Amino acid sequence: MTDHADRAPLLAAKLAALVRERWGEGEGEAARPRVAGSLPGGATLLAGQRLWALLDDDPTRRLGSVLAVARRRGATEVDVLVDDPDDAAVVARRASMFATPVTVWSIEGRTLRPAEPAPVAARLVPAPEAELYRPVLARAGLDVVEERGEIIGEVLGLEVARVVVDAHGARVEAGVGRFDREAGAMMFGHLAEADALQRAADVVREIRRPGAAPHPLNQLVPERWLRSLIVADPTVVGATVLAPVESALPRRNLKEQSVATAVGHGPSGEPVVVVCSTGVDLELVPAAADDRLAHAPGARLVLVVPAADALPVATELSQTLVDPAEIVAVPAGWREGVRVGGGGA
Repeated sequence: MTDHADRAPLLAAKLAALVRERWGEGEGEAARPRVAGSLPGGATLLAGQRLWALLDDDPTRRLGSVLAVARRRGATEVDVLVDDPDDAAVVARRASMFATPVTVWSIEGRTLRPAEPAPVAARLVPAPEAELYRPVLARAGLDVVEERGEIIGEVLGLEVARVVVDAHGARVEAGVGRFDREAGAMMFGHLAEADALQRAADVVREIRRPGAAPHPLNQLVPERWLRSLIVADPTVVGATVLAPVESALPRRNLKEQSVATAVGHGPSGEPVVVVCSTGVDLELVPAAADDRLAHAPGARLVLVVPAADALPVATELSQTLVDPAEIVAVPAGWREGVRVGGGGA
């Protein structure tokens, strides 16, 4: 399979040809010498203060990288080129929330067409028979989360059980991910449904806890662990109540870097959207703005990150939103029991 290093020259050539076809030698900034640059999953061209970016790999999750490059290289006008029209529409929606002039183009052969922002996907509602299992998950000590019309039980942000609805009706399947749920069905098949769920929850709870030795189960989806702590103590972000919600772009697997979002309100009833992230995630700000649009347009937006991950680029991008966001940094030891609001456990 051709990797990105092998594709980089091809992407650079494709971008140069598309820009030349659409803008020719250009006028004003577009007439300046065009300097090729690198971009994860794509390519860039810079002419003066104008940047063109071709997004080839996972384009809906690359806008943050483009904006970071634009700021680093002093570009004040950005054109983003995307092959798939549906992806281009999602990128256009995210771009529309920034004050920086960003035009997103859909590539049709050698022609570029402006992409219209995609609407936010409609919220899916769990089946009525699935709702009967909310108290079952709660009795097992799990946090109950709703995503894409499914009901999930979590331990510190990690899925332990899911309510499955199919032709046979509704049931709870215990385990971390689909394959683990299938293994759990074999391991706990001799137990009653509630007992199997409790056993699986207890196993994960012993591993995914403050002070536990490193284990795959306490390394997965750290941003959701952080969200669970913020939901438990919303005063950290100046809110009085928060509840977890799905993201506009759902995570595709447990190893993917993503964000974890919660929605609630502050002391005066004002809406608050909180988006948690860990590690260096350049897509944090576009993803957070997208989630605010999906759940509470115009709400106060708070980005929560560990102190070591509160990088200047995130702060800078958060202030370029049409409706800027705040950043709250939590102590480095938040997973070891240090209170996210400061102080000891």
